[in-house]
Amino acid sequence: MDLLCPICESKLNMAGKSYVCPGGHCFDIARQGYVNLLTVQQKHSLHPGDTKEQVNARRAFLDGGFYAPIAETLIKTAKDLGVTGEILDVGCGEGYYSARLSAALGLPLTGMDISREAVRCAAGKYKDALWLCATASHIPVPDASAGLITSLFALTQPEEFHRVLCPGGFLFQVLAAEDHLLGLKSIIYDEILHKQKKTVPELPGFTLLKSSPIRFSFTVTGEQVENLLAMTPHVFRIGKAGAERLRQTEVLTDTASCVLNVFRRS
Repeated sequence: MDLLCPICESKLNMAGKSYVCPGGHCFDIARQGYVNLLTVQQKHSLHPGDTKEQVNARRAFLDGGFYAPIAETLIKTAKDLGVTGEILDVGCGEGYYSARLSAALGLPLTGMDISREAVRCAAGKYKDALWLCATASHIPVPDASAGLITSLFALTQPEEFHRVLCPGGFLFQVLAAEDHLLGLKSIIYDEILHKQKKTVPELPGFTLLKSSPIRFSFTVTGEQVENLLAMTPHVFRIGKAGAERLRQTEVLTDTASCVLNVFRRS
């Protein structure tokens, strides 16, 4: 997939171990193989996105196969639709889902995340893809570059997604449902507040083809209990009492509940 300079938006060309634009802006390819195209102006903090600890926890949990049904659903759906072109994973994390999707479909993959730790982790393991540190609000690729965009437990940017998708291209969006991980929540919170959650949003410029629930149970033990927490937003909300209850939990059986929305670019 071609890349655009995040500063002047001209095309980047590979020159040795760097990407350089005609305006002279240069972006080095890191030792692990990813490219940092996130400018200082685009950052909302010094180190945006997931930390190294969060990324490592997610890698350990996902490599345990607990969320394999989600990856399998993505692969089956893409095959049923006859998806072609290049895959762009926006908010790719450490690359678990899109790397498997790319391998199953035999399609090239570009993954991007605002967390440098996440793309460093992805690039270190999945060598057959292009990994970028970049923001979803300014995706550094040309118009109509992708045949499929995946946004998995990540923020959706309809205008940018519409721009970079080719006509008739697909968007796979996975969102957590209201009853996602109730077992974990019941341990870490004194009271579970039930808030109505919209899991099938309307996206300007896209037509919803289908919305499918993905629901399955799994059991984690030992360190994987802590890893499960670390890969969720609840890690930032947990209190001391909830954290102590979780530390004392040796076995946790829970239910993953999410929704796969399949959109086509109008």
